[in-house]
Amino acid sequence: MSKTEAFDVVVVGGGPGGSTLAALVAKQGHSVLLLEKEVFPRYQIGESLLPSTIHGICRMTGAADELAKAGFPIKKGGTFRWGANPEPWQFSFSVSPNMAGPTSTAYQVERSKFDKILLDNARRVGAVVREGCAVSEVLEEGDRVTGVRYTDEKGEQREVSARFVADASGNKSRLNQRVGGRREYSDFFRNLALFGYFEGGKRMPEPSRNNILCVAFDSGWFWYIPLSDTLTSVGAVVRREMAEKVQGDPEKALQALIDECPMISEYLAPARRVTEGQYGEIRVRKDYSYHHTAFWRPGMMLVGDAACFVDPVFSSGVHLATYSALLAARSINSTLAGAVEEEAAMKEFEMRYRREYSVFYEFLMSFYDMHQVEGSYFWEAKKLTKNSHSEMESFVDLVGGVSSGETALRDGEALAQRLSAQNEEFASAVETIADGDNDNWAPLLGSSVVREAMTESSKVQMHASLGEDAEEETSLFEGGLIPSPDGMSWVHAPAG
Repeated sequence: MSKTEAFDVVVVGGGPGGSTLAALVAKQGHSVLLLEKEVFPRYQIGESLLPSTIHGICRMTGAADELAKAGFPIKKGGTFRWGANPEPWQFSFSVSPNMAGPTSTAYQVERSKFDKILLDNARRVGAVVREGCAVSEVLEEGDRVTGVRYTDEKGEQREVSARFVADASGNKSRLNQRVGGRREYSDFFRNLALFGYFEGGKRMPEPSRNNILCVAFDSGWFWYIPLSDTLTSVGAVVRREMAEKVQGDPEKALQALIDECPMISEYLAPARRVTEGQYGEIRVRKDYSYHHTAFWRPGMMLVGDAACFVDPVFSSGVHLATYSALLAARSINSTLAGAVEEEAAMKEFEMRYRREYSVFYEFLMSFYDMHQVEGSYFWEAKKLTKNSHSEMESFVDLVGGVSSGETALRDGEALAQRLSAQNEEFASAVETIADGDNDNWAPLLGSSVVREAMTESSKVQMHASLGEDAEEETSLFEGGLIPSPDGMSWVHAPAG
């Protein structure tokens, strides 16, 4: 085994979470090694993005300009055939006054291209990036993680020491077990996704041409994501109890689900499925809504899907990955600079990450509650929400006792009542839009679940655009920390 190297930080995994973390820490002058087991470009799912990733976090890392040159389809919002109204309705990012103008858009991306841009950017701003390197073990001294052991691109075993190790290796992570705790899967979002790619599918009329299209049907819902003028990502999400619908021949299974959904069937009528290259395979993903019960231990943290993931209907996956990377970078940067104690910094990272996860979890529960056709996937999910107290207790644990600190949320019945009120408020706002002017977003902006889901995203974009001139934030938690003026680290909130 070769001589042990030393870095301030080792990041395991080169996806959006890992490359974002590596870039934000390297830009502060710290030594960073990023180890990625594959060689980019490589295939990945999760192709629909949110504005704060592009105009906030990628602006902070320095990758935004390269992304703008890549020619990705510009996404202005989402279009949904969902809920009681039979006609599609739309959601625009410009609903938020903090995302007005050019920052009220995102991209639909081919992840092989997007992830490579982010990884190359991490390398450009100072991180050491090694591809084809698989991490096999976390090194420890007492209670603290002190580095990793990995196999390099030549098949040789190597060790590297670090003050911090970040596991950003995704939903299949095995290293996440080394922080302690366990992975808990959501009973509410116990889903299976079956997905493939098509050439020549129909497009919606402008200005919605590049929106993500989500269509509910009796067995679940479809995503329909335009990745270019001709290429479309198409996936069906069904609950675990309907696993027989995705078993057997995947080609026949996907086609049968398409046939169940008239709108998607119509859009794909002129299309052909891609059968070669990185998009040639029909893929299945299961049990993809979960959270780990611990996000950190001394010297180690979980970033992105290694920590948690929630149902993709509102494209939160890359947002949560890059947002958690920003939180982790702030914690590492402020600790390495000696400005904040490690425990305080890591607790801030975990509480804020769990809070953002819980915000999208609540948002999605409200969204699913809108579709109430008896016998449908969503109706069953709604009944589960009403009747499964163990699920509610788990959710209260997540958003109340661990995350938000709001003692009122520890009462399961109180939380159920609050969620029910939010569901009605959200459904009413959507109905107002669907029945009237699709350009009037005021009802959605007034909905508490929408406001909450956009709050942190807006703050990140403000930090990225205004930097030192951004308005100073208040702490989210009693005795908690706040972002530094440039958004790159934590500082103590002013007294009083």
